[in-house]
Amino acid sequence: MSNLIKPNDYKALLDPRLTEQGIKLIKEFFQQNLSTELRLRRVTAPLFVLKGLGINDDLNGVERPVTFPIKDLGDAKAEVVHSLAKWKRLTLAEYDIEPGYGIYTDMNAIRADEELDNLHSLYVDQWDWEAVITREERTLAHLKDVVERIYAAILRTEYLTCETYGAIKPFLPRQIHFVHSEELLQMYPDLTPKEREDAICKKYGAVFIIGIGGKLSDGKKHDGRAPYYDDWSTVAENGLEGLNGDILIWYPVLGRSFELSSMGIRVDKEALLRQLKLEGKEDREQLFFHRQLLDGKLPLSIGGGIGQSRLCMVLLHKAHIGEIQASIWPEDMRKECAEMGMTLI
Repeated sequence: MSNLIKPNDYKALLDPRLTEQGIKLIKEFFQQNLSTELRLRRVTAPLFVLKGLGINDDLNGVERPVTFPIKDLGDAKAEVVHSLAKWKRLTLAEYDIEPGYGIYTDMNAIRADEELDNLHSLYVDQWDWEAVITREERTLAHLKDVVERIYAAILRTEYLTCETYGAIKPFLPRQIHFVHSEELLQMYPDLTPKEREDAICKKYGAVFIIGIGGKLSDGKKHDGRAPYYDDWSTVAENGLEGLNGDILIWYPVLGRSFELSSMGIRVDKEALLRQLKLEGKEDREQLFFHRQLLDGKLPLSIGGGIGQSRLCMVLLHKAHIGEIQASIWPEDMRKECAEMGMTLI
C-alpha cells in the first residue's frame, strides 16, 4: 500500500525545465567524480538475466523478480534485475580487473513488490559499482575510507548544484558519522530501526550505519540483507559483526532520514557459507554464482549501489522521487501530490 509523506509548505525551487537540466548536471558530474575517487571504469550492464543461475539479487531475500518467457530460447524464463551485485563480481573476474580498480554501470531495475511513497518507486536507477580488493583490505578501516570518498563526491556535487542554481542552498554536513547498528540499538533501545535511523541522522546530518543483515543483541535484524553479496557476519576490528552498511542523511524537506547508498565488502568463501547456514539456504551453494565463488574463481571485492534519482531528488530539494523520474503511481497519490505542489513526471 502506498504511503505519501506530506511536507509542510512545500514549494519546488526549480521548474520542470530547470529540473531536467539539473538532473543531467548532477548525473554527469557525480559519476565522473565517483569513477575518479574509486578508480572505476564504466561497463554496460544487462536489464535482465536468465532465471535459475543465481545471478539476480534477492535484496532482502523476499522480493519477487519480474519474469518473462523468451520465445527464441524455448520459452526459457528471464528475470528483470533487482540489482547487479553478483553480476558485477562475475564481470570483475571476466575483465581480470586488478586490485585497487573496478567498474561502475547505470543499473535500471523493476521492483514490483516495492511499497510506493516519496522515496520508493517501481523503477530503480542507480550507479552500481564494484572494485577488486586484497585480503588485507577486508577491514572496517578500508570500508570507512571508501565511504568517505563517496561522501566527498556527493559534497562536491552538492556544491556544483548550489553554484549553478542560486535558489538551492547546501545543507549536508562536511563529515559523515560512523555508527554500528548494535551501538545504535544500545543508544535508542526503545525505538524501531527506522526511528533509530531518524534519530541518529537528525543528530549528525550524515551517517553510515555499519553491520546490516545479521541479528543484533535483541534477536532482531536492523534490516534484511540476502546472504550472497554483503559480508554482514564477519567480526571486524571493532569487535562487532559486519563489513557493510548504508549511507543515510537527514533530509529537511521531508523531515526524516534518507538512504542514498547501500554498500559493503562482499562475502568471501567462509562468509558465504556461514551466511547461507544462518539463513537456512545451504541449497543455494549449487547455483552458478555461488559455485564460482566457492571454487575460488571470483576476486575479493567491495561494492554497492547509489541511487541516481534519489541523489538528484536530494540535491534539487524535491519532495517526491516522481518529480525526478517517470514511473507508475496510484492515481490518488498523483492527485494529492499535485495539490501540494509536487508535479510527478
